Amino acid sequence: MTTRIGYAAGAFDLFHVGHLNLLAQARQHCDYLIAGVVSDELLRATKGRAPIVPLAERLEIVRNIRYVDKAVSEVHPNRLDTWRDNHFDVFFKGDDWRGTEKGVSLERQLSSVGVEVVYFPYTMHTSSTVLRRALGQILESEHGSAAANFA
Repeated sequence: MTTRIGYAAGAFDLFHVGHLNLLAQARQHCDYLIAGVVSDELLRATKGRAPIVPLAERLEIVRNIRYVDKAVSEVHPNRLDTWRDNHFDVFFKGDDWRGTEKGVSLERQLSSVGVEVVYFPYTMHTSSTVLRRALGQILESEHGSAAANFA
């Protein structure tokens, strides 16, 4: 029997129930789950901001989630490079990507090496963006403009 290896990528910054849902659902669709924790440098390059929680701490949190068999630092902007490092069979993503230009491109890129892309429902009520915004507002009310660096 072949082991089905899954890969779920994310910043996993300000870890919340949406992250847990992604990892739990991913584990139900594979035999071995690798969680790719996006590096601080790659987050700065792709999202234009640094994470709140440093990479080493995010890796420690994610590697201790019971659904995760292995946590790795994701350092490549190109998913094929990530696949070359980790050789997974299925890639998990939130369904906010489904049907978008980025999602279609991801599917095309990964299908070239036989990787299936599986989408899961995005947790609408909780996101790192919402948490970051709320924390920024709290800091702003307590400390004035110093909170601008947070958001």
